[in-house]
Amino acid sequence: MYDLRRNDYDVANCVQVSSTAAVTAAVHELFTTAWPSESFDKVAVAFEDFDKLFTGRMPGYHGVDTLYHDRQHSLDMTLAMARLLVGYERSVESRLRFGGERAAMALVTSLFHDAGYIREFDDHLHTNGAEFTLYHVTRSARFLARYLPSLGLEAWVPVATRIVHFTGYEIKLNMIQLADPKDRKLGHLLGTADLIAQMADRCYLEKCRDRLYPEFVLGGVATTTAGDGSLRVRYSSGLDLLRQTPAFVRETFVGRLQGEFEYAYRYLECLFGGKNPYLEAIERNVGYLQRVLRTERWPMLRRNPPLFTSDDTQIGQVRGLMLDRLKALWAEA
Repeated sequence: MYDLRRNDYDVANCVQVSSTAAVTAAVHELFTTAWPSESFDKVAVAFEDFDKLFTGRMPGYHGVDTLYHDRQHSLDMTLAMARLLVGYERSVESRLRFGGERAAMALVTSLFHDAGYIREFDDHLHTNGAEFTLYHVTRSARFLARYLPSLGLEAWVPVATRIVHFTGYEIKLNMIQLADPKDRKLGHLLGTADLIAQMADRCYLEKCRDRLYPEFVLGGVATTTAGDGSLRVRYSSGLDLLRQTPAFVRETFVGRLQGEFEYAYRYLECLFGGKNPYLEAIERNVGYLQRVLRTERWPMLRRNPPLFTSDDTQIGQVRGLMLDRLKALWAEA
């Protein structure tokens, strides 16, 4: 079944996660099973606005131009979040459940958790959203603060703008202040959904090599400047990033998924007959990568995933920007 999975479909190969309409329908079905008396209208509007924002049809915004954090990633992550929310509601006693309105807010936060990568028209200093990498979550929180009131969810702004930080590294998670333990649990689910959706992507390895590395270059992650002003290289190439990926996955599982997020991925099991297709897909990805690394048969990474940015020419543009940035870095060094 895994071999038959399509490149832009979810781990169960049943939802096209590059399609806003398909993910909206899947999330709607999940939502109504868990909260049948709660309206889905606000979430449905958020899906429509998400599509406008990421395709460049929302006034004042360029649309998504980051190759790795594209439209498919946010939709895939939101589907995973919906599944986690429903699994959680089925697994805990009634006093711990989120309820429909809190869940709706969490789904909207999922959709826009990477809105901080989107450039605005009046920004003339940046050429690609990847340049916001180191502080994109803060920008996403600002977007949510402006956007949620348009859905009648203004009361949830203090929560949404905090839990979105569980998807990033800009604030230490133990420093995020949340009055209600339910909201911290929402943060655990949100951070879990973001990580497992990425690592379970059928084309995760190729996307790390060809799309995440350019983002790291443009975002100032691939290299850092030491205290003495010298250049330090974290990732010298897309292949070097892949060489470090198994360690990243291990550290992420121990430190975040199992540690700070308290094994939240287990809430998926009740939806899949006791199994977790996300973890299974991640294990396959890492196992395949380890085979490639042992043999150094790089042509084994031959998948060509579709791209879902606002412009079909983004790959060439981003690679050109990456090369210019690398040349500038080495000239400065």
